[in-house]
Amino acid sequence: MSANFFEITEKCIGSAPLFKDTQEWIYELDNPYLHGAYAPTTDEIAMEDLEVIGELPDDLFGAYYRNGPNPVFKPKNLYHPFDGDGMVHAVYIRDGKASYRNSYIHTAALQHELAEHKAVWPGVMGPFDFSLPDFPIKDTGNTDVIVFNGKLIPTWYNAGVPYEMNPLTLENQGVFDVKGRTIRNMSAHSHVDWSTGELIFMDYGDEAPFMTYGVANPDGTLRHEVAIDLPGPRLPHDIGFSANYTILHDLPFFHDLDVLRNHNMRVLRFHRDIPTRFGVIPRYGQTSDVRWFECEPCFVLHISNCWEEGDWIFMDGCRSINPMPTATNEDGILSHMLAYMRLEANNYRWRFNLVTGEVREGDIDDLNTEFNKINQIYQGVKSKYAYHQRIPLLEEGGYTLRFNGVVKYNNDTGQSTQWDYGDGVYGSETPFAPVKGANRESVEDHGYIMSLVTDSNTWKSELQIFDAQDIAQGPIARIKMPHRVPSGFHAWWSRGEDLWK
Repeated sequence: MSANFFEITEKCIGSAPLFKDTQEWIYELDNPYLHGAYAPTTDEIAMEDLEVIGELPDDLFGAYYRNGPNPVFKPKNLYHPFDGDGMVHAVYIRDGKASYRNSYIHTAALQHELAEHKAVWPGVMGPFDFSLPDFPIKDTGNTDVIVFNGKLIPTWYNAGVPYEMNPLTLENQGVFDVKGRTIRNMSAHSHVDWSTGELIFMDYGDEAPFMTYGVANPDGTLRHEVAIDLPGPRLPHDIGFSANYTILHDLPFFHDLDVLRNHNMRVLRFHRDIPTRFGVIPRYGQTSDVRWFECEPCFVLHISNCWEEGDWIFMDGCRSINPMPTATNEDGILSHMLAYMRLEANNYRWRFNLVTGEVREGDIDDLNTEFNKINQIYQGVKSKYAYHQRIPLLEEGGYTLRFNGVVKYNNDTGQSTQWDYGDGVYGSETPFAPVKGANRESVEDHGYIMSLVTDSNTWKSELQIFDAQDIAQGPIARIKMPHRVPSGFHAWWSRGEDLWK
């Protein structure tokens, strides 16, 4: 980062002139991901002792983080929500009190655009510009956020450059590097194994090797990394891991490389005649150790959990058999993006036999849900419960991606309980917060889930906290946010024992 970036940021981000400029241009663009619940909030603020409706539990101790898009400048081309400049919102809960702060992610692209006071990079709808440094489309860091080795790490949907921030102050600290790697890029969904402290990650791209897989030690140094053989460029989104294995994804939803090379556009197609493949590799295994299992064609965004039972590996997650819904004529030029963002998926279970090669797969439920989370203490070992966001279909008013309720599943039985956020109220991904001092001997659902919601009737936001054992009773406490928080993507809970050592 250049020295003047912080001066530029101080002058521009959160200041009245820039906010005014932003409000002016979003009304010029007929794009629902720039209006309403998705309208950007460009102010950066910090506030202590937030107002709480109800009472914060004594055993709730830690920090909630959520990432999402907050575009600063008028887009250079068509806008996609993956293009918005990343902003992290953090709520710290300690001793029955709550505080808030938020910060833009100081990506290289944002630094450059702040200096020029305009958008420079095109977005994911193209056309790509390979003459630009680092990446031909804007790497915003706006998708996921995790805490690893004392660092808050936001990542981007398209396997971009990860950045790091101070988890307590949100101070930007530059690019995140796994010491020993020769490349920096990392997929949006890397995972921290809370039992070992390791970071399990993958990277993918349009040039061979089309995927790499690796493991970082708890101190941030590289322990293991190998290339993975794939038939061509793919767009995997997540991976799963058990105690001894990692599950990699080769999905039949990808783009035509010739179109990208000749037209600087990425055109996605779901290849219904190609099976989905899941590659099981020992955590520190070699390329030759990967065992591929063929399954019904589908696309998978997010995995809930994986574990081992005898010769079997179980994998729970959300499966989509229609990752590119038909565009509607009334959507106009944005029709395909809007259709893609109308996520259709349901809770699903796969099983792979490491001895016989047998595959068993099937629905857990058929409700349209995604953005699934579990108690991370149980990541990699047998778990029952998962917490999903309910997503309305187009015929139910789901014109844009929005979460209108939270669903708690017992994945062994398929039974579920739900809470509806309310008419015009939109929620966020709900990470699980174990009670203070919990471990694998504790009851799995003894803790809390929380959702950062915005009410479009009042345009006010709050963090709603639910007892994970009884979400149907509604939030047991609501922390009022000091400003409106736009809809975003992924969230993370960090235990207070890990933050305040």
